[in-house]
Amino acid sequence: MIGIKTVTDYFGCDVFSEAVMKERLPEDVYAEFQRTLQTGHRLNIDVANIIANAMKDWAIEKGATHYTHWFQPLTGITAEKHDSFITSKRDGRVIMEFSGKELIQGEPDASSFPSGGLRATFEARGYTAWDPTSFAFIKNSVLCIPTAFCSYGGEALDKKTPLLRSMEAINKQTLRILRLFGHDDVVAVKTTVGPEQEYFLVDKDVFNKRKDLIYTGRTLFGAMPPKGQELDDHYFGAIKPRVQAFMKSVDEELWRLGVLAKTEHNEAAPAQHELAPIFTTTNIATDHNQITMEVMQKCAKEHGMVCLLHEKPFAGVNGSGKHNNWSISTSTGANLLEPGETPAENAQFLLFLCAVIKAVDDYQDLLRISIASAGNDHRLGAQEAPPAIVSMFLGEELTSILEAIEHDEDIDNKEKELLKVGVHVLPRFPKDTTDRNRTSPFAFTGNKFEFRMLGSSASVAGPNTTLNTAVAEVLSQFADELEGKEDFEGALHQLIKRVIKNHKRIIFNGNGYDDAWVEEAEKRGLLNLVSTPDCLPYMLHDKNISLYEKHKVYSETEIKAHYEIKNEKYCKYLNIEVLTMIDMAKKDILPCVSRNIHELADTVIAKRSVSSTINVSYEEELVETLSRISAKVFQDVKNLEYLSQEVKSIEESDAAACFYKHNIIPVMESMRDSVDLMETLCSSEHWCYPSYGELLFSVR
Repeated sequence: MIGIKTVTDYFGCDVFSEAVMKERLPEDVYAEFQRTLQTGHRLNIDVANIIANAMKDWAIEKGATHYTHWFQPLTGITAEKHDSFITSKRDGRVIMEFSGKELIQGEPDASSFPSGGLRATFEARGYTAWDPTSFAFIKNSVLCIPTAFCSYGGEALDKKTPLLRSMEAINKQTLRILRLFGHDDVVAVKTTVGPEQEYFLVDKDVFNKRKDLIYTGRTLFGAMPPKGQELDDHYFGAIKPRVQAFMKSVDEELWRLGVLAKTEHNEAAPAQHELAPIFTTTNIATDHNQITMEVMQKCAKEHGMVCLLHEKPFAGVNGSGKHNNWSISTSTGANLLEPGETPAENAQFLLFLCAVIKAVDDYQDLLRISIASAGNDHRLGAQEAPPAIVSMFLGEELTSILEAIEHDEDIDNKEKELLKVGVHVLPRFPKDTTDRNRTSPFAFTGNKFEFRMLGSSASVAGPNTTLNTAVAEVLSQFADELEGKEDFEGALHQLIKRVIKNHKRIIFNGNGYDDAWVEEAEKRGLLNLVSTPDCLPYMLHDKNISLYEKHKVYSETEIKAHYEIKNEKYCKYLNIEVLTMIDMAKKDILPCVSRNIHELADTVIAKRSVSSTINVSYEEELVETLSRISAKVFQDVKNLEYLSQEVKSIEESDAAACFYKHNIIPVMESMRDSVDLMETLCSSEHWCYPSYGELLFSVR
């Protein structure tokens, strides 16, 4: 039809992209900007002024009146402070200005953001610094400039700064390895990520009747409905028109912002869905995923729904993860985790594969920490979420190849050749026979690794910062060992054999839910850190501090600050949940059950007034049962009230986190069990909240 634009016509139209810059900037300024990106040197202020003016003109043409330095503080979400382009003139008029200085750096007060003690309230000023590797964009008529956020002393107060540092670290060490293979044409290496985003959609009117969803993002109470996900009829099923309309709105808005939204489908649980993008550079993918979550929540409201991003909004059905598909790419377009077809490529692939294997084994504690949260603790270990034990899935074919290399054995191919790195061709294996293990935390999927432990609400910056740094460290060790070797092939072969032998314990292709795996993992020396308080102390281990300091990703001061912030965040989330449970029980649940008991008791009296022989066992038994359970719930309420006061006296955040885990959470779980049982016994007219059935099947 005439006048209707296709996706290619408007894709990225609200992004100050490379194409827009090339069109609007003078040729020499554009060239200087590109050189700055490649070398990492500070942008010349004159060049910055020209770019800022062009960016401002473009934004105003798009209807923007304000700009903001869009950053990602340690809250896990994004932050923005809007400033208009206007500047006053002496005659009372205004003009629209935007300088290079304003583009490059901002100074938000930001005193209320988490800092973990990095700065005092009276020294609260923070600074934003433009990240030119991520394009500016227009959102809600505001020019958003992606920035890093740091303190006056240069300490990172955000998630972007460490991520950029880790990308530089892995770039530096990967280039060292590639030089050994003769790839002098590669000038830069970047990790790439495609984060799959799972989420739930519920009707807004039903959502508004649940205090727990409003305050905490998950249901603190709720009995399972007669039907859940056991029929597998929702997974990949026909998308409901209302959901399809929402997805269309999300796609259109994301495409305008240059986000490569690609795949959308129903997930396993009722009301659960997924959006997956095309791979892009990790830094940009992180920005795009933050935009994606914001757009999904905004569009859901416009369609009369609420988008739930909590890791486990409903007990008894699948939780929501964010599968982090990670790989390494060169400036020449090569994927370093692609097995390849020639001997040289095979050797190179095997070396990078072994680097990832060793990194995951050596720093399994940091990877577990990177995805730790109060919400994700509910998700891990059930309903297709991987367990808390970090392991790697490689598939039978690739695992057998590594075993053959370790033992210098023949590989089962036509020639029965002795498999020697760099000499004989690595047998190709079909990509579709790799990742079919939904219980694996870290799975090889043909030419990338899928880190499946991430929770749906979290930023992908933290896990990728950890992964980049850990792999950079192992590549650094490899380069130190291989550089200058006369017999490079022999040294490479021995290195790969040694790594396979020493780190094969991390490889597990079986069922991660099996109790036998827990025992086996313990025998192998793998960590089983089942909760956030269990894993966080490992942040402060010397080997982990040394890792981050060596590669200049975090200073020891920053690590300790992050440790404090993670503990505090865990405690604050649980405190909100405790107070919400108390409020719901005291003000709604117990009064409703009491009214139901009163009505049942009145029925018993009424029936007996008619005839003493009338059977009232149903009512009497229900009165007795509900009375007994409600008394237990009331006792749990009093226990929670007492414990929530007691935890306030604990000054150290890590000790408070442990108190929540060992003392408060068991009472919360006990109280939930009792309330859920009462829900199954009470009449619908007396139950005060929408049921799981109403929530999960609310979008029709």
